[in-house]
Formats: sequence, C-alpha cells, structure tokens
Amino acid sequence: MASKSTGSQNKPNGEMSVREAGKKGGNTVRDRYGSGFYEEIGRKGGQVTRERHGAEFYETIGQKGGKVVKDKYGADFYEEIGHKGGQKVKRLVAEAKKKLAKEGSSE
Repeated sequence: MASKSTGSQNKPNGEMSVREAGKKGGNTVRDRYGSGFYEEIGRKGGQVTRERHGAEFYETIGQKGGKVVKDKYGADFYEEIGHKGGQKVKRLVAEAKKKLAKEGSSE
C-alpha cells in the first residue's frame, strides 16, 4: 500500500500543509499541557453542548450515526462487535479474579 507524502520537504520554501500545521500545534499543546488536557476540554465541550441542545441531542446524533454504520456494515455488525466486547470483558474479569487470588494467597 503506497502512502501519500504530505511532507513539507516537497513544498517550496519549506511551507507546511494545513494538516501538518495542525499536527504540529496539537503536539505542542500536548507537550505543554499533557494529554489529559484534551479530555478536560472535551468534557467541557460536551457539557456546553448538552446545556445548549439538551440531552436528546446526543440521542438523535447517536441514532443517525448508528444508521450510517448499519447501512455501511449491516445489522450483523452490531452482534459481532457486541460479542467481541463481551469476550474482552469476560477475559478482563478472569484476569482480575486471578490477580486477586494471587494477592490473597500471598498475605
């Protein structure tokens, strides 16, 4: 699979694409404030959106997104990803029980 080059070395005078500039800015913000900063501003944005549009807004956009996914991948896709998620939870619970059993036997 060939990758598309977006490097600034291919542009005259070392100019950056909008994508490159955004990535550079995002990395600078992450380095300065930490990755948790994005979680914090995302949470704040979600709260403002809920206040402006109401909780039903999320239900509406979730339904729209779900319809797009269903149209693209089919209804069976949800069963498949649900099964995968269930298997992961089952594995994580088993690992946690195993860890607790080890800790309990070492006391």
